[in-house]
Amino acid sequence: MKEKILHGVFAAAACVCISCVILICLFLFVNGVPAIGKIGPLRFLLGRTWKPGSDLFGIAPMILGSIYVTAGAVIFGVPLGVLTAVFMAKFCGKKLYRFLAPAVGLLAGIPSIIYGFFGLVVMVPALRELFGGSGKSLLTASLLLAFMILPTIISISETSIRAVPESYYEGALALGATHEEAVFFAILPAARQGIMAGVVLGIGRAIGETMAVIMVAGNQAVIPQGLFQGLRTLTANIVLEMGYAADLHREALISTAVVLFIFILIINVLLSLSKRKAEG
Repeated sequence: MKEKILHGVFAAAACVCISCVILICLFLFVNGVPAIGKIGPLRFLLGRTWKPGSDLFGIAPMILGSIYVTAGAVIFGVPLGVLTAVFMAKFCGKKLYRFLAPAVGLLAGIPSIIYGFFGLVVMVPALRELFGGSGKSLLTASLLLAFMILPTIISISETSIRAVPESYYEGALALGATHEEAVFFAILPAARQGIMAGVVLGIGRAIGETMAVIMVAGNQAVIPQGLFQGLRTLTANIVLEMGYAADLHREALISTAVVLFIFILIINVLLSLSKRKAEG
């Protein structure tokens, strides 16, 4: 009887989770897709002008802004995160690890608004002094997001590296490899699926981040022509204007959320396909 009750509880919890996802999807697509039809799919997705007062709703600058910022965060954050995970799993001493592990956990627990304040007060003035301009730019947002995705990448990558059987390491040493060669050429390839999962989760956080990006990106609804120019992301566009939007303007913002949701789905589908290809 206890097992049946617990089975029912677990099944109910799973159904609630699935129902929440379905409801979110229904809300987005029911309210967002009609607006895309009113505006025109090509005008909405490829248009370069966002002027709600003139009924111009082109989100191409925001799409490119989200892609650029996420790509910059991946370029800066992934190598640092993976190498940190390798160090913590295979090179770090016990005394130092006792300090590093809680520090990584603390990074994961810091609210995004605190990261945004740090970027606004420290990074923006520093980059302004180094490169000129306002300091609120694509480069600033990318660096800040790189810091924010580090805990996710480090924790999942470290767990994946530690999960590799010790026989991989011992076999590499038996063949004459050094400690470093055994780690990088035997253990890391075996842990690549877990590392990729961490990277994808980091990308999901980067592309969905809002408050920190708003504070350091400049929020200009134009296609950035360089690393030191301001931009606006899809999430920032929604947050900045949803408070006073109405009618078609509000529907266009919900449609922006639909595009963002599709981006996340594409990322997860690509991860699933890569896993199946590796396992097959």
